[in-house]
This record gives sequence, structure tokens and C-alpha cells, in this order.
Amino acid sequence: MKMSPLAQRQSRRSFIKRAGLLVPATFALPAAVQAQRSASAPSGVRKLPTKELRADLAIIGGGVGGCAAALAAARGGLNVILTEETDWIGGQLTSQAVPPDENRFIETHGATRSYQAFRQGVRGYYARNFPLTAEARANPLLNPGNGSVSKLCHEPRVALAVLHEMLAPFVTARRVQILLLHRPTAASTRGDRVEAVTLRNIETGHDVVLHAPQFVDATELGDLLPLTGTEYVTGAEAQRDTGEPHAKSEAQPGNVQSFTCCFAAEYVDGEDHVIDRPRDYDFWRDHVPPLTPPWSGKLLSLFYSQPKTLKPFNMGFDPAKGTGLFKYRQIVERRNFSPGTYAGNTTLVNWPQNDYMLGNLIDVPDEEAARHIDRAKQLSLSLLHWLQTECPRPDGGSGWKGLRLRPDLVGTEDGLAKYPYIRESRRIKAEFTVTERHVGSEARQTIANSTTAETFADSVGIGYYSIDLHPSCSGDNYIDIGALPFQIPLGALIPRRMENLLPAGKNIGTTHITNGCYRLHPVEWNIGESVGALASFCAARKCVPRAVRRDAGLLADFHASLTAQGVPLAWRT
Repeated sequence: MKMSPLAQRQSRRSFIKRAGLLVPATFALPAAVQAQRSASAPSGVRKLPTKELRADLAIIGGGVGGCAAALAAARGGLNVILTEETDWIGGQLTSQAVPPDENRFIETHGATRSYQAFRQGVRGYYARNFPLTAEARANPLLNPGNGSVSKLCHEPRVALAVLHEMLAPFVTARRVQILLLHRPTAASTRGDRVEAVTLRNIETGHDVVLHAPQFVDATELGDLLPLTGTEYVTGAEAQRDTGEPHAKSEAQPGNVQSFTCCFAAEYVDGEDHVIDRPRDYDFWRDHVPPLTPPWSGKLLSLFYSQPKTLKPFNMGFDPAKGTGLFKYRQIVERRNFSPGTYAGNTTLVNWPQNDYMLGNLIDVPDEEAARHIDRAKQLSLSLLHWLQTECPRPDGGSGWKGLRLRPDLVGTEDGLAKYPYIRESRRIKAEFTVTERHVGSEARQTIANSTTAETFADSVGIGYYSIDLHPSCSGDNYIDIGALPFQIPLGALIPRRMENLLPAGKNIGTTHITNGCYRLHPVEWNIGESVGALASFCAARKCVPRAVRRDAGLLADFHASLTAQGVPLAWRT
């Protein structure tokens, strides 16, 4: 059956992960392009035309950190090229569809000025474009979804719109150029510097070569690190190397946190939206995660391991009343809107029950990564089918037939988020690595006899979240331990060797353990913003990033610049 043009476009944007790169699952290049690729030539396959672009700063990866870096660098006067593998910028907030996980002080402090502007932009977007009730419109702290995980649970497409609004002045002024559907495939280096990065246009197959004096790796998995030969670590370090109480006795490079293929599910009482039985439903319905300490039982159950105690825990699930797991990441509360705007409330399903624990996407063969993504999608669809048909109800019945996918909210045809929710990346071998000894509440008390986190003289921002590690692909159950309000040291953003490549996401100098508290939305934004500001500062001062950390005068000037831009360097006392 011939697909409509719209269906063809949607199909192109259904992605699978291959070796850290997003590849369309069903997209085929036009016949003329395929013919050109396969035509014989003296050197083999004839290559498609290559475009070369230049900028002051090239940011590879358009997630939360990449967007924040672009905003800061453009504010600082740089011309920026920002690239993104999917057709949505915003990463965790948009293409991964996860409402922001934030610290409890977020409404008044605990984030940068521009992140707070993003948050107010979300509320402003709803006020301008949605038929809010009078009560909701009058609420300065509106939580559109009334989810319990965040004070600002909202639709991914709203976050996307706000990010484009924030970037719009710079895009119009040609200060920022955004290349969507471009993935990095190669890089050229000379000595300790990156000279160029090659990206492939996923839709056309054409290559683009970016030249810049400075590069930022804001990809979700640290994809530029292997392409550029930048030294990095993966997985869990050995305790003898980090001194962390919760570290492994031996290094486990493949021990990485689970990832999740999220989806939005609306509940419409009295309707039947049961999906066809997923291909792998039988496997997932009976699957018991092979974890140590043991999981609570079958994965498709309302019971799961409570992250802190690891004891069986049932948060409950009642979409009719909007309680339990449904309430947890609820992104639409229809009572906030005029009658008829939404048929029901909508939750974002990023739960323990659809964490994929059976494989890792980092440094594995293409076929293996693709297989894990496919199985993770089957897990999420199986969870939905189980909720619709077998989930125990408070009234003694089984299943909630009124649950339905909302593909329009996540911008895909299959209803699953455009990109897996990634919790752990490759991490640079940095000038300074943050360990549990610096930020863990127990470790600080027992090792340093302190009730505050380590103070960093080179701080470039702040964050606060518990050390929250989800079950891993190597069989670890949750690791959820306390952390203290912490700083982001500049040393964790500077590779030991490379001079002009900076990280702007989960790829900074943390450990497997401390990644658990440095990986959330406002922290990633702060990291990206500080990296963008550092790039513009170095361009103006004609110096490399590590010089800023080593020169007291430069560091003081950079601190003053960050403070003027609304980046807090320390927590309020």
C-alpha cells in the first residue's frame, strides 16, 4: 500500500539507535541517491556532494545542554552551528519526552537565570496559546499536568516551542544556525585539537563538514569522544580508583544504567483503545529482571523495588482518579483547561516498569544497539498492553481499556518518544573528576565530617538532586543515596588533553556514581550554559579553556561574567 506524503515523513522520523547514532528505522534514500551511491568508480562507491560550513562554535547535539550552550555562546557574540539527530531540539525535555526532574528550591533559586526564563516561558506559552481556566490562568506557579514528580509537568511539544522562542532572535540574526536530522559520523584532528566534524543528513544522505575553532559535544551518549580520540571512561569505576563507598570492587566499563523508551498515555473513561498484542508481549509479561539485590518480582507489575530500600513497593495506579503512578509524571490535567480541550488526563510513562535493563548502547556493534532499541520499544508497548488488559484495578477488575497513546504529543507515528531517555553517557577523562566523596551526604559526613558538599574554587554553577542510579544492564538494582547541594567545577568540563573540545551534558568528569545527581535537566542546562559562556570568553581572550582554570585572573573575570549572566556559583547560605 502506498504511503501518503505525511506518513512518509513520519516514517522517516521513527528512529533506532545504531552505535550511538540515530538511524531512521524505515527510511530509504531516494532511488536516484541510492543509484549514485552504488555506481562504480575508481575508488569504489561514488560519494554524494559534501557541504562545508564554518562557525565560531560548533555544538554537536541539540539536547538541553546543547540548547543552553548555543544561547550562552550567541549572547557572548559567537556565531554558532547547533546540530541535532532528530527533528526536535531539546533532548530530555522534548525528543525524550521527560518532564523536568528538579530540586525542591527551583521556584525561587537553584538554577540559572536562563533556565528560570525557560520555566516561565513554558507557563507563558500555556497562558498565550491554551484555553486555561480562570483559576489556572491566575496561578503564577501553574503546573499544567499537576504531576507529582515536578512542579512543572508539561507537554514535550510546549518545551520545544519555548526553546525555539528563546533561540529565535539569534536564529533571525544568523547568529545561530540549527541543522536538524544531522548525525556525526567522523572527525578530523591535529595534535590535541579538533579541526572538523563530519555529519550526515539523515534524509538526503549528504555530508556536511563543520569547521570551527571550538567544538562542543552535547550528544546524549558522548558520540564525539570516540570520533575525536578524546580519552573517556564508561560504566562503573573501581573503588580503588575513586575512593567512593558505593563504587565497585573492580571496574565494570559496560555497567551502564538502563534507558527508557517513553510514551504519553491519555485515559478516556468508557472508551476502548486496547492496542494489538505486541510481538514480544509474552516475554515481557513473564520477565523477572535478573538483578542483585533481587527485583520485587515480574517487571510488568504494580510492584517494583523501592529505590532507597529495595523492598517491594506498590505506588498504585488509578487513571480514573488520577492517582499513583498515573499521577507521578502526569503532563496534562484537563481541569486546568476549558471543557473539551482534552478528553482525559495524560501521563508520561517513564517508570521502573519500562526501564530497559538487558543491554547497553555505548561502544557496542550497530546490530546489537539496534536490537536493544527494538526490544526496549517492545517493552514499552507491552507495558501499555498490560495496563490496558491485565493490570489489577481497585474494584477487583483487570485492565484500563480507556488508556490510549498520544503520538501527537511526542511527534511520532508509533506513539513512543523520538529518542530513548538516556541516563548515562561516555564521560571525559577530565582535569578534575567529581566523586561521591565530594557530594554524597553519607560520604561527606563520614570522610570529611561535613554537612555540606565540597567547595570548588573554580565553580561554574550549582545543582541538587539525590544520587539516583536506575537498575543497570549488568544486574545492579537501584542505587539511591543522598547528595548535598553541590557545585559544578570547571575542571570537570575540561578534557585532560584536548584543547578545543568541551562536554555539555552527561559526558562531563563525573563517576558512574555521581552521574546520578549531575544528569538532571537544570544541571545539564547549567553545564551547557557555562560551556557556551566559556567558549565565548575564550574567543574574546584568545585563550584555551584550561588556561581559564589555571590563571587566577582569567578565572576571576570568567566568574564575574557568569555572575552577570545569572549563573549562580554557590548555594545560598
